[in-house]
Amino acid sequence: MAESINVRLPEKLKDFINRQIGLDGLYESASEYIRDLIRKDYEIQEKNNWDYLYEELKDGINANENQFIEFNPDEIIAQAKKENY
Repeated sequence: MAESINVRLPEKLKDFINRQIGLDGLYESASEYIRDLIRKDYEIQEKNNWDYLYEELKDGINANENQFIEFNPDEIIAQAKKENY
C-alpha cells in the first residue's frame, strides 16, 4: 500500500513543479512527477552501487586464469583457528 509523505516546498519550487504538470507539462500530477524523480534517483544510486562493486572486482574479473592460485578453504580456516587459539 502506498504511504503519503507531506513535503513543504518554497514557492519557487512549487511553481517549478506546477510547470511540469497539467496540459503544458509531461506529468498529470505533482505526485507522478515526484515519483518519477525518486525512481530516477534510485536507479542512479543502484547503478553507482553496481559500478562500485565492479571497480572493486575488476582485477579479478579481468585476471588471466593462469594468475589464479588454487587453495583449500577448509585448510585456511583450520590454520586461522590454530593461530587464533
